[in-house]
Amino acid sequence: FVHGFATSGHLWRDVVSLMPPGRRLVVLDLLGHGRSDPPETRPLTLHAHAGRLVALLGALGIESACVVGHGMGGAIAQSLALHWPQRVTRLALLSSFAFGDWPPRDVKIARATLAITRRLPPAWLLSMVRTQLERGYADSLRATHSIDKYGRPFATPDGRDALVRHIAALDARETGALAARLGEIAIPTSVIWGVHDPFILISLGRRLAAAIPGATFECVPGASHFLPEDAPRQVADALTTLFAR
Repeated sequence: FVHGFATSGHLWRDVVSLMPPGRRLVVLDLLGHGRSDPPETRPLTLHAHAGRLVALLGALGIESACVVGHGMGGAIAQSLALHWPQRVTRLALLSSFAFGDWPPRDVKIARATLAITRRLPPAWLLSMVRTQLERGYADSLRATHSIDKYGRPFATPDGRDALVRHIAALDARETGALAARLGEIAIPTSVIWGVHDPFILISLGRRLAAAIPGATFECVPGASHFLPEDAPRQVADALTTLFAR
């Protein structure tokens, strides 16, 4: 399971608990997120994240795996499937970044004002981030609890600097380049979307599924962007179906 701005273990906790037994589950915190190390000067492109994921699989002795990616993690999963296809047996993309139709407007504004953003007190910047992330939840109470966890690595001056680097690294040209090759993906693929996702519209999810040969598309009623938390049962069921393909 791969995610972007989150403590991934927390995001996937309920989904993992609902998965059928007998499978090895690895939940990844990307470099600079959750409990992973600070990024320092290491590259934060989608391709660089995917390369580190391949290295992790190697370190764990995993030759190939079903890769599940949410949000930015979905874009990283696309990169992995296209650049290291032998390492991916199945692919699940949940409310995934794709094509050139992201980042959302608010992220684009943040990138355009990085000279100011990098000078904000960490608490101010996290407050702004919180306001935006809350829109991605169907349940406001869950949003409050989860975002508290997500923001912890960025609550210091060093954390703020890392967050600014993450924002600066978001580049739709990377997913635009991947989009031209989506037709090369030849493994069972499932695209799963929250109906009420305010960040990445469901129309993009349908377009993504149509671009990958044989991919299925499932929209989850009542779920927003963070659908692994909004609808863990539906996500677990969709993944179980994918595993059987």
